[in-house]
Amino acid sequence: MPLLFHQTYNTGVEIGLWRIEEPELWFIEQMNLFPDEEALIATITGHRKLEWLAGRWLLHYMSGRKVRGACLKDEHGKPFLENSKLEISLSHSRELVAVMAGPKAVGIDIQKIVPKITRLSHKFMSEIELASLKPATELTVMHIFWGAKECLYKAYGKRQLDFRANIKIDPFIFSEEGGDLKGEVVKDSFQQSYWLKYKIIDSYVLVYAMETESDTALES
Repeated sequence: MPLLFHQTYNTGVEIGLWRIEEPELWFIEQMNLFPDEEALIATITGHRKLEWLAGRWLLHYMSGRKVRGACLKDEHGKPFLENSKLEISLSHSRELVAVMAGPKAVGIDIQKIVPKITRLSHKFMSEIELASLKPATELTVMHIFWGAKECLYKAYGKRQLDFRANIKIDPFIFSEEGGDLKGEVVKDSFQQSYWLKYKIIDSYVLVYAMETESDTALES
């Protein structure tokens, strides 16, 4: 079973990372899709359909429940688990799919490390964030910044955020073993802090975040 990473925290947060090695039919046979899900998946083609199925299967697998709940989207496009108080987030990149669930707003992002991000960094990183980069690690760190901002965008859940102006990530010292980050979303009268963690898995960067009201980080 290709579960690459599975972590739970004392805050009630759970993280899962799955390597997709199964065909579409395998996932369909494991799940009874709800009518709304069937209508949504009918609009998806190619590898994105496989990623969609794998993400919903991983969400159900992590829940440990015999009967799965429908995974739908709200009016802003944010996924939610029907009849559940848990907040959820999903992400996929090529053969990997990541899922996060928790009692407060959460966000998760998995990204393949690719050189082209260096040409785009000025579009999503502030001057302070760019100045914190070190030549030897900037490619990976750029992906961490991007993943962190994707996480906070998902946790905010209402779109219409400028990644440079509204999503701020504190500069940090990079470690190959992974580490913690702090960030916040600031838009008009809204201001919210988040704890984040990042992890390097082969040639991928995994980042995940949860809304916080204290200085207590995510702890195992």
